[in-house]
Amino acid sequence: MDRPTPTEKIPSNPTPSPMKWLKDQRENIQTIVVAVVLALFIRTFVAEARYIPSGSMEPTLQIDDRLIVEKLSYDFTKPQRRDVIVFMPPKKTNIDQAFIKRVIGLPGDTIQVTGGKVVINGVPQQESFIAQPPEYEMPTMRVPEGQYFVMGDNRNNSFDSHLWGFLPRENVIGRASFRFWPINRVGLIE
Repeated sequence: MDRPTPTEKIPSNPTPSPMKWLKDQRENIQTIVVAVVLALFIRTFVAEARYIPSGSMEPTLQIDDRLIVEKLSYDFTKPQRRDVIVFMPPKKTNIDQAFIKRVIGLPGDTIQVTGGKVVINGVPQQESFIAQPPEYEMPTMRVPEGQYFVMGDNRNNSFDSHLWGFLPRENVIGRASFRFWPINRVGLIE
């Protein structure tokens, strides 16, 4: 058995000082800070993940679907009819969480719901994406400039523009572009 002789020094393991530890970890700390800043930038300005909490967009989107909401395109273009968008509802709804609905009426359009059809500018719409035809009537309304008329695809179970009115453009967060969960439904949102 090897034992140190009285003249041999036993190696010591001094605890590193906090400054030395920080110096040794500097690269790791910089990487973490850059990653956090990039994540915040991307979430604020480029894209973010969202989930579907209700059945108002069925059958297009199911409860608990996970989506990517793309935010950049509406900096260069305007929302288009039939885009699926995420937005903050108008203040008069007294709701402070984001909604997801489909753009139905653009600024200047006239919208009416009659006989189980949405009528845009006097033309009844063929909507293959809805759960069932609307079971309510809505008189003709003109969409004001800078605002949109939005509806859920589950027409009879959606708290949308037919109940609370028009959506101001500045409330739009982005366009729902890609479903990443569940795995068997991964793909672009049409």
